Amino acid sequence: MTSDSSENLSIALFSEMFMADQLARTALSKVLPKGMELSHFSVLNHLAGAAEVRTPAGLARTFHVTRGAMTNTLGKLEWAGHVHIHPDWDDARRKQVTISPAGRAARNAALSSIAPLIAEVVDRIGPDKVRAALPVLRAIREQFDQID
Repeated sequence: MTSDSSENLSIALFSEMFMADQLARTALSKVLPKGMELSHFSVLNHLAGAAEVRTPAGLARTFHVTRGAMTNTLGKLEWAGHVHIHPDWDDARRKQVTISPAGRAARNAALSSIAPLIAEVVDRIGPDKVRAALPVLRAIREQFDQID
C-alpha cells in the first residue's frame, strides 16, 4: 500500500470513528434519564462492574480525563446520592469511591433506557458485522491506550 493510500485509509477510518462517536453520544444523551449525563453513566457503569474500591485519581486515569474533571463528575454523582466518597483508612491522603444502592439503581435505569437504542443499531447493521468489527475496534483502543 502506498503512503498516500495508507494516509487516506487512516483519515477515512478516523473520520468515521469520530463521527460515529459524536452521533452515538448525542443519541445516548437524549435517552438517558433526566439529569444524567453520559459521563455520569460511564462512571456509574464502571463502578458497578469494579471488583475493588476506586480512587478519584484512578478513575481519572481510567477515563483519560483530568483529576479536576473527575472531581467535578464525582461531586455531581455524590450530590445525587449515586456514589459514596470516603477517606482511605490506610492512607488519609487518598479518598475512595464506591457506588451506592441509589447509584446502582440509576445506572440500571440508564442502561434500560439506552439498551434498546444500541440493540436497534446492532440489529440494523447485523450482529455478524458488529462481531467482526469488535476485534479491530479493540485493537485500535489498545493502541491508543499505550500512548500516554
